Amino acid sequence: MEASTSFGLRALLKLALVIGLGFGSSVIQAAADVEADSAIGNKLADMLRASRSVVSASQPLINDAAIGDKSFTGVKLVREAESIYAERVGSQLMVDDLSARDRRLLDAQRQAIRLVVDSHQDEINRPGVGFKGFIPAVFARLVNEEFVTIAGAEARIRVTAPSALVRNRKARPDPWEKNVIETRLLASDWPAGKSFTEEVEFEGRPAFRMLLPEYYRESCLACHGAPKGEADITNYPKEGGKVGDLAGAISIVIFR
Repeated sequence: MEASTSFGLRALLKLALVIGLGFGSSVIQAAADVEADSAIGNKLADMLRASRSVVSASQPLINDAAIGDKSFTGVKLVREAESIYAERVGSQLMVDDLSARDRRLLDAQRQAIRLVVDSHQDEINRPGVGFKGFIPAVFARLVNEEFVTIAGAEARIRVTAPSALVRNRKARPDPWEKNVIETRLLASDWPAGKSFTEEVEFEGRPAFRMLLPEYYRESCLACHGAPKGEADITNYPKEGGKVGDLAGAISIVIFR
């Protein structure tokens, strides 16, 4: 099913509970499951974005060849990311009413962030070296891979993009992602920022899938903007993107 607002899902639940006879208990439960999965999907995506923002803002520190120990640890990044998350979303990441499953998934993501940053301390703190290559896109990929190692039986998260924009083969969209990107997210009438969700089979298991669009911001254009084809800091050809263009999507799978 196509994504709808949380208001719409709550309205469906309320209507089902009020009139009762028109909806079976299975329909009510299905609507509740979709709402719960959408909520944790958004939390995981927003925390990933917040942590990626910390890495982006910390590039001058990470790439400072004159500084050795930068005190840029996994614990520090998680703390700063949770602060950014709270500012953007308007509530804390770890709230008291989280379900056991949602708490496990968020704990797994925070653990993945810490492990990735702490395992790259030698690289981050290497003196005499400028550009370290520990950029937001690389960081996010490593965190998502670590998350799958920890929580892969319950959920998956990755960043993909339109096929023409994929730089790393690991980020290539699968058939479901490719179809949603091309027929939904890239459509001229698709509302900016709107996610797409669907209940499908994934790896032989029933699953809730969610694709959240991401767009180029001004800070992205140093590597992904104009002139198209010019080498960026990683020596990869720039895509010629503009602010507001679809840059990619966060893809989330929640197993049922």
